[in-house]
Amino acid sequence: MSIIFRMPQFYIAEWGRGGYNGGHKEFEIMHTLRYEPIPAAFYNATRDKLAAQLPAGSLVIVHANDIYPTNADGTLAHHQNANLFYLTGIDQEETILLMRVQEDGKHEDTLLLRETNEHIVIWEGARLSKDDATALSGIADVRWTNEYNALLAAWVPAAKEVWLERDNHPRRLTYVQTRNERMAAALQASYPDAKLQSIYDILASMRLVKTEEELVQIREACRITGEGWVEILGRVTPGMGEWEIEGMLGAAYIRRRARKFSFHPIIASGKDTCVLHYISNHKCCAPGDLILMDIGAEYGGYAGDMTRTIPANGVFSPRQKAVYEACLAVHRYAKDIMRPGLKKSEYERMVRVRMAEELVKLGLLTRQEVDAAPENPLCVRKYFMHGTSHPIGLDVHDVGPADPVFAVNQVWTIEPGIYIPEENIGIRIETDVLIHADDAEDLIPNAPLEVKDIEEAMCHRPC
Repeated sequence: MSIIFRMPQFYIAEWGRGGYNGGHKEFEIMHTLRYEPIPAAFYNATRDKLAAQLPAGSLVIVHANDIYPTNADGTLAHHQNANLFYLTGIDQEETILLMRVQEDGKHEDTLLLRETNEHIVIWEGARLSKDDATALSGIADVRWTNEYNALLAAWVPAAKEVWLERDNHPRRLTYVQTRNERMAAALQASYPDAKLQSIYDILASMRLVKTEEELVQIREACRITGEGWVEILGRVTPGMGEWEIEGMLGAAYIRRRARKFSFHPIIASGKDTCVLHYISNHKCCAPGDLILMDIGAEYGGYAGDMTRTIPANGVFSPRQKAVYEACLAVHRYAKDIMRPGLKKSEYERMVRVRMAEELVKLGLLTRQEVDAAPENPLCVRKYFMHGTSHPIGLDVHDVGPADPVFAVNQVWTIEPGIYIPEENIGIRIETDVLIHADDAEDLIPNAPLEVKDIEEAMCHRPC
């Protein structure tokens, strides 16, 4: 549903110039967002930073993501290409950014939009006008997408290098070709002499450190993520379907103006708490089960991500509590050592050493197993098989260098876990943190971590 927001001064554009305004003269901007956008000055700055790292004569081309088909005439909801959004703030299909880089990092930017027509207005609602797009992105030169091929013909042969959006995330695994990949292949076929480069590594490094504008959106995503979970915590009971918990969370998030879950939620009970990416959410939660909820809300394109593990009965058994407290001890340790200057790989090694001690206390590992490699006890992988932290931002598993050094204003998850399939116990505790000079700030402080706080919240559930 289209929503008209009253915008602060830096967003103001005369609503309707070149668009379907119905005679309105109000100074507002119309768009289909349910969140407060980041100021256009942020996107101007990101393009400035990108251009400063590219050689003169470069041409940058970034496309929006496709709208993917399902069956018959169905489609999935549009999910914008993160790098296009990072550079423009435009969350609309068929959008294209073109940047021509000159000497000393100067650049000329052109934004291409899908033009609204009568059919689109009737069936889908009007798309952004040119003035709307300028107000959101800070780009003055906005045109319609039908000019794309003509602009390529004029600009590609003149470019020394053409920089394209490539998804080189190390964990990416898909057989579906993206719009950026398809357009890159078409460009290469039409201009075989063009020197093609990838902007992935440059943008990945830029996106690792968040600005104050981004942190506003991330904090809101995290607030919604935690508040929604707290809201439904007291309503979870034995016998409830995992899908019911998913439904309650979705409602709690959307009521708070999240567009959707930031990823497919994991609501795992019983033995499936040990399945890392369990997403079917199809079982009923049996008495005595643990319920592991790996969940997050999206706000303004930015993701929240948290995991909490609770007892279906409302009270942990002694063994469940012991494992939970061990996992929480590792979680606290990881938060204490996440400081600027520490390399990610060294951080993970230190967390494994700490986890090994807890697993010995739980009787899951022997002292001899740990002492065989005390500085890097890989034996913990039997019960803790994933990494402790990943960056988060526009993507849940956000982009960044392969082995970064922690720095101020980076946002990371902290998510140790202990998984004991033979006991039907899987516990993961995750929050999102912002790195400061001398500490790591928990961005989801409203979601209880302590056993006593979780049990108390669950004891207050309605009969």
